[in-house]
Order: sequence, then C-alpha cells, then structure tokens
Amino acid sequence: MRSRPSPKPLSFLFFFFFFIYASLNLLSSSSSSFPAAAAAAAVAVGVVGGGDGDGGAAVMRASFAVEGDVAWAVQISDLHVSAHHPARARDLVRLLAPALRLLRPSLLLITGDLTDAKNKKRTSTRQDEYEWILYRNSMDEVVKQSGLDKHRIFDIRGNHDKYGVPFVGHKMDFFSTHSINSQLNRLSTIYSISLLGNDRRYLFIGIDDTMSIGIRGPSNLFGHPTDKRIDVVESELQYWDNSTALITKVVFGHFPMSFTASSKTGTRYENVFSRQQVSAYICGHLHAKLSKKLWRLHKVETASNSRDRKRVHNFWEWELGDWKESKLIRILALDGEAVSFLDLELEQEFPTTILITYPTNSRSMNTITTDRHSIRNDISALVFSHHIILNVTAKVFDSSRNFKIVEEIPLQLVTSSSSTVYKPLFHAKWNAESYKSTSPTRYWVQVFALDSQGKQILSEPRPFSVDGKLVTPSRSWLNYLVFEIRWEILYSVLLRSNLGFLILMLLSKFLNHFWERNMSYGKWAMSVFSSPIHKRKLSFWVLWFLIEGSRNRIFWLSIAVYLLWLIKMPWFWGYATSEEGEIGVMYLSGWKLKAPNNPVVVDKLASPDIMVIALPVMYLVVTPVIVITYALFAERSAFHFSGSRKSKCLRSPVNLNTESKQHSAKIESFVFTCGGGARKILLFLCMIITLVHFKICTALMWAYGAAPVALSPALCWVPPLLLVAAVYSTATTAE
Repeated sequence: MRSRPSPKPLSFLFFFFFFIYASLNLLSSSSSSFPAAAAAAAVAVGVVGGGDGDGGAAVMRASFAVEGDVAWAVQISDLHVSAHHPARARDLVRLLAPALRLLRPSLLLITGDLTDAKNKKRTSTRQDEYEWILYRNSMDEVVKQSGLDKHRIFDIRGNHDKYGVPFVGHKMDFFSTHSINSQLNRLSTIYSISLLGNDRRYLFIGIDDTMSIGIRGPSNLFGHPTDKRIDVVESELQYWDNSTALITKVVFGHFPMSFTASSKTGTRYENVFSRQQVSAYICGHLHAKLSKKLWRLHKVETASNSRDRKRVHNFWEWELGDWKESKLIRILALDGEAVSFLDLELEQEFPTTILITYPTNSRSMNTITTDRHSIRNDISALVFSHHIILNVTAKVFDSSRNFKIVEEIPLQLVTSSSSTVYKPLFHAKWNAESYKSTSPTRYWVQVFALDSQGKQILSEPRPFSVDGKLVTPSRSWLNYLVFEIRWEILYSVLLRSNLGFLILMLLSKFLNHFWERNMSYGKWAMSVFSSPIHKRKLSFWVLWFLIEGSRNRIFWLSIAVYLLWLIKMPWFWGYATSEEGEIGVMYLSGWKLKAPNNPVVVDKLASPDIMVIALPVMYLVVTPVIVITYALFAERSAFHFSGSRKSKCLRSPVNLNTESKQHSAKIESFVFTCGGGARKILLFLCMIITLVHFKICTALMWAYGAAPVALSPALCWVPPLLLVAAVYSTATTAE
C-alpha cells in the first residue's frame, strides 16, 4: 500500500508559532456681521420635554425670522478636523468663511463627524481634546470672518464624535464642551428649528442618533434611535401642523437611513417621515469617495388603521459628501413646498452660483406632495455672486424638438422691505399651463446671469414638470447596495446564511453515521474509486468531502463546540470605550457593557454595528478553517483509497490488454500527482487563512487593547489551533 511520508511537526506548526510570536510582540507594544443678523435674530429658544439619560427625549426649539417665503440654508458634513491634518481646520476658515459671507444663509447645518478621533496611523479611535479645541477655534474664526450669527449654526454628533465616549457628560465627551451647540447651551438629541416667513414656516428637525455608549471603532458605524426618540420626533413634526401658517418640513442627521438601525420594537424613521409629510431628509456619513450623488426617493405605504386604504407617501433622502477631502458644501433652498439643492466643491474663491428654486428638478428634487399639488405660475432663482448682477434670464427648452428654445423669461430682482436685508432672489411670472406634459423630462430650464464684469454665468440645465411628475431615478449597483439596501437586514441575511452553511456541513456527520452503521460506505467508496476518474460525478465528490471531513469524531466535536461558542458565548474582551474604562464583551449579537448610570444593569448594544468584525471573521476565517479542515481529511482519505485500489490491481491475477493497462497507468499517475498537488494547495490556503486571521486580530488589538483581545481564545487561538491540528493529523502514515 502506498503510504504518505512521515510528518514533520516543526514545518506543520510553523504558522501557529508565527502567530504566537507576532501576538506576543503586540502585547509588549501598544469681520463684520450681517446687518440682517440683528433684524432676523432668534425669536425663541427653549427646551421642551424630559430626558432619558442622554437627552434622547428632550427637544431644543429655536425660531428665526426670514423675509418673504424663500429661504436657504447651508449644509456641510464630515469635517474630520484632525490633529494630524491641520489643513482641514485651516480650510474651514480659508474656504467656508468667504462662502458663508457671500451666501448669508438662514442656517448653517453641520451634520456630524466634526473631529476625526483617530491616531496618526489610523489604527485606533479615541477622543482628542486638541482636535475639539481646533474645531472650536476654527468655527469661531469662521463666525468672525463670515459675519454669520452664531445662533444660526447647529452642529450635531457623528459616530466619530462619539468614539470612546462612555456616556454624555463624561470627561471624554468633548462635544458637550466645545461644540457650537454646547457653547449656546443647546445640548439635546433633537433640535426643532423654525424659519418664519410671511405665510409659511420652514421646520428643520435635527436628530442625534449616535450610540448611547460610544463604542470605539470599527464597531461604531450605525445610528441607533430609541423608541422614545422616534416618538418625540413624530410628535414634534405633528405639533406644528396645528399652526395657521403653511409648513414645509426638513429633517437632518448624520446617518443615512440604510445605516440607521431599527429601534428595539422595530420602529423606523421612514414611516414617521412619510406620515408627517417630511419633504426631505439630509445627512452625511458616507463621504464623496463613494459617490457624490447618493439620492433616494422613499415610497412608504401608510394607513392610520387596518380599515383605511393604504396611501403611498414619499420623501427624499439626500446624502452630502464630505468636507474632509472633497470640500463639498450644499445650498438647500426652500420655496413654498419646493425643496431644492445644489452641491458645490470649494477649491478657491466661491464662484458665482445659480440655484433655481422653482420649478424644481424632476429627476431628483421635485415637489412630492402631488396629492395636493397646485400649478404655480412663477419661476424663481437665487444668484450668489461677488459682483453686481445686471441681467438674469430663464430659457425654456423643448427636448422633443431637439432642445429648441420655446421661451425666454427675464427675471427681476425681488426688492426687500429693508435695505439691510440681503436677498439675491430673482423672480418672474410665466404661464405654467403651457408646459403641461405627460413626460417629466420634455421641458428643460436654464438660467443665464450677466454680472458687472461682463461675464455670463449659466446654471445647470434641468428638466422640470409643472404637474409635479417625477422621473424614476436610475441607480448604479454601488448606489443601490450602499444607499438603498438596509444593511441591518443584509447583515442578518449574510450572517444567517453563513451559519446555516456551516451547520449543514456539521449535519453531514449523521449521514456518515448512517452509512457506517449499515456497513455500506466502504463498499460504495471503493466501487466509485474503482471507476475511471472522468466518470466520477460532482455529487460523489461533494458527498466524499462531507463524509470524510466529518469522520474524525474529535475534530467534528471540536468544530461543533467552537461554532456553538461563537453563536452563544463571547468572542473577545476589550476596552470598548477607552483603555481607562470598563472591559466590554463582544458577542455575535453585539457588545455588552455596564450601564453608566446603573452598574448593575448591563447594556446590550446590538448589531449591526459589529458587522465589520463579525462578517470578516466568519467569512474569511471561521468558514475557510472548517472547509479546509474537512478538505484535509477528505484528501488524506482519497489518497489512501487510491493507494489501496492500486495495490489490489497490482495483486489481481486478471490479465489486462495493453490498452487497458495504459489507461489504468494514466489514471494512477493522475491520482497520485493530483493528490500531492492538492495537499500543497491546501497547505498554501492554510497559510493564507492564518495571515488573514493574524491581520484581523492585529487590527482588533489596536482597536480594543492587545492583552484583552489576545487572551480571548475563541477569536485568537482556536482557528490556528484547528488548522495546525488538522494538518498534523492528516500527515500521519497510512497503515
């Protein structure tokens, strides 16, 4: 019988000792102000409602007056002010201050990730007070140079601003001392801001949905609304419906809906925003490297009770790219029911910019309340320029006639009742009935402006629909995956699929037990191996892989216990918030930490925040380890079966013709050559898996502490031990 060479334990244990050595090394390391600002000062500021530990149920209200019924706000997001990249803070003063001085918005909304909270190598996350001081000083200089009233600036937390913050008010909670909201004593998780026009109120609701306990990265990735906060947000949106003025509602936050988890009862914001006729939700978080145009139209069916007919309500979600590297700024305009925006990338001086406020873009920002839509016989545009604008003209094109100009409409500057009020609004009347069409993209509008320097500026041409029709937005697969799929659900599907696959592999043990009990497995296997290789079907190899991989009871039981441990028991321990804080425990279901206000109570911060840990470990380490372990035992058994068959053939008295002998010799040569090659491939894969596992463990040690993570056996030691034991066991000599 052909036998495998005797094992060389040192060569097989190389990867294991390499992992131990690397882990031990890690253990040993570790201007002038606006004249209009006074006239449009805050009408009211106050806090209503109670708190739930971190202010989750308190609402901060503020009101500001605006002239007329057209208002605009500026949004920036993901500043990531960093001690290691001081240019980001300087750019706020260099680029944002002049832009705000020109734009003079009613509000400046900063939607999270104010500071970077990462070390120089970006291997760990922690709050750095120097970064917060840098942010505070930069924003103070922006206020000084732009002249923007500080009360009109609202900044909210992002996930980076909560990294390593055990609770609100902790010494590491620098947002509560250095943010603009904290300076103005506006600490809450819900902000209700009203812009009061002549006949309309524009309501902005800001939401801070960061984790109640700020887990360090990479876990802290999702927004976590509470049931109480969702109820308060809905109540606040509904509260203003009782006012006599018409109202347009906009909500802003840091996390997109796809990166916002459901509450404990499964409630989500989408239903609330739809029921309360929110026009748009604006956010950040995903950065422009992913995409600069992450827009989504939510269509939600709602009904007040089971007897009512379901109605479809819509609201837009518009994600803004980052200031960090892209220097993106958004101008959000509100003109009656119409909400429109323009995203600009600031590089040098703010360019002359035209934003058409009505009619809106039928592709991405049209009026969505079509059930009560009325045709407006006017056209309006905001023109922001350092120079005097001499002439503004709107041109309407017909795409069905090769974009022929069908009308030119001169726009006039809207005069203000006060000479101190800045209002770069141009307006004209037109006959909107002339542009009714079944197609939302037939008519296009473009605005041309001529400044005092003789330079003509053009707005981006956009399709419009006076009937309020919308173009079904087309999305790339990346946009759909990241922005339109709820990662909370996708994580559950991916995790359950992986666990189901592994459990099915383990259940093959029962098939093995049944065949061996009936003494039929050996005969079946020998009969199949006696046939030529090209006649062996794929189903045979699958069964062979599952049965032979599970025949070793010790290994099968070890894998079963390990998988059960991963499902129910802790994966590892670590400094979840800071190295001075309590040790947290990570389970597959999330982190478990002591509640800050009651050490007896254990807070469970559920998934999907741990998906960036759990999925790589399960898909790149645990599953490959189990599959390779099965493959090693199957390969050894195939090697021995083939050797046994060859010995029997050599002892067989049956006379074979020359062609049969040649065919048999080719088969045997193929079997033994592939057998050795297959094992080399499996050993190479063992090395790759070990290196991937080492990299994941190293990253987690940097993030949550070397010693606690390294001393967690389920994560650090079991996978390499299984591989080493499997390699060693399958290298033994066959009898």
